Amino acid sequence: MSRERKHPTRRRLYEILERSRVDEPIVHAVHAALIVLIVINVAAVVLESEPDFRHAYRGLFILIEAVSGILFTVEYAARLWCAPEHAPWRQLSARRARLRWAMQPQSIIDLLAILPFYLAYWDVGGLRAFLLLRLFRFFKLARYSPGLTSLMEAIYSERRALIACGVILLGVMLLAASAMNFAERDVQPEKFGTILNAMYWAIITLTTVGYGDVVPVTPFGRMIAGLTAVAGLVMLALPVGIIASAFSREIHRRDFIVTWSMVARVPLFSDLSVDEVASIMHRLRSQSCSPGEIIVHKGEHAHAVYLIASGEVEVVVPGEDVRLGPGDFFGEHGVLERRRRTVTVRAVTPCKLLVLDADDLHQLIAENPAMARHIGQKMEERRNGREAV
Repeated sequence: MSRERKHPTRRRLYEILERSRVDEPIVHAVHAALIVLIVINVAAVVLESEPDFRHAYRGLFILIEAVSGILFTVEYAARLWCAPEHAPWRQLSARRARLRWAMQPQSIIDLLAILPFYLAYWDVGGLRAFLLLRLFRFFKLARYSPGLTSLMEAIYSERRALIACGVILLGVMLLAASAMNFAERDVQPEKFGTILNAMYWAIITLTTVGYGDVVPVTPFGRMIAGLTAVAGLVMLALPVGIIASAFSREIHRRDFIVTWSMVARVPLFSDLSVDEVASIMHRLRSQSCSPGEIIVHKGEHAHAVYLIASGEVEVVVPGEDVRLGPGDFFGEHGVLERRRRTVTVRAVTPCKLLVLDADDLHQLIAENPAMARHIGQKMEERRNGREAV
């Protein structure tokens, strides 16, 4: 018996929490409420740091913390309970799936976000510092913000380049500290007497902060300082440029957050393995369309396959108009046959589409013949006399 039959309530709750169905009002309502709650919490932490506000609105701050603590705890427990419904973990036992979920970075942030609610009841002065953990609730927005999600994906995708920048920065810092130790150790032994002491000056100079508490006094030392400062500009430009370009690329690919469950429930991908869905998910971009907007123009080059996450589109076929809804897809024939579009497709209602570029689809098919057969079978099942897009 399938897991969905055994746990329909859990499956339904998972779809709401993970936004599997982006067109349902209850999904938008739940996530909008959580976003508002997070914003209120962060604002309360900031305002509570002001003594006048803290004393004047003490009762309100306590109420906000109590309500938030309860709701965030319920959310954490619900996500933990629903973990076995996550597609990559469906073959695991419920206990192992929940343990796997609890070890995810976002789950750890969720746990840190609710800890202050419980630690506040301990009358121990040292534990009051843990109340600052309430600011971790800000990072819960990463679940709901395409911008924060895109930034994290950009950093992760460029992790090797960023690590290389870190290694280069470390090497330049060691060279600058060694050179300054050689130039200034006899003049300022308390500041540059060892390479370890000089490393403080080197990192402050490379990051262009320049506190001015440690400065060279010899001509040779000043020349080294000048070269180090110029090198610092390059050291800052490298990671900033890498992250900025990657972030720009990601933010233009995603109009809304694409979740695993959203991809897995598309019929075209429903029977694929976990690894195959993961491979596709990282290549998908999202696109939002307003009613009446032309998505595909007849006669243009077929550059992508479109999958409907929510809304309806109309395929303008001579003699009739065919409507497609959530779970349907179009544009695959033109991409696979490498020809121009033969029909026009426009949005009938507000639509959210998952877009797979032609190059990515051809690469996936070349790397995975089984996926090619599966996609071909799905195309054949839905052809039913419709004109190919």
